Amino acid sequence: WTGMQPQTVLGHMHLHVGNLPQASAFYGDVIGLDLIMRYGGAALFMSAGGYHHHLGLNTWAGVKAPPPPPEAIGLRYFSMKLPESNEVGAIADRVRGNDGSIEETGHGLLLRDPFKNGVLLTVA
Repeated sequence: WTGMQPQTVLGHMHLHVGNLPQASAFYGDVIGLDLIMRYGGAALFMSAGGYHHHLGLNTWAGVKAPPPPPEAIGLRYFSMKLPESNEVGAIADRVRGNDGSIEETGHGLLLRDPFKNGVLLTVA
């Protein structure tokens, strides 16, 4: 298997995170998604524009569980397509203001959440 086709679009996805408050701060305060629902102390559902959820964040693999090693099979990053380039810049500024790292790629800006999940910001 060589991976998903580049034009694949997912309606929503779920990510393992090690800490829900940290995940909420990153995806809410830094990325700008809205918290739609909490599922007890185990998951958060976040979205843009009032959708039921674009992103599920959960601790089902364990609170404080470490990320998989870099050579493990799995998700390397996912893309978030933003409607305006100034939105990408605003998120980048918030990442830098929170001591986050940004990698410029030929496809967009690659960020890492506190749990090493990759988020590629692009313009639609």
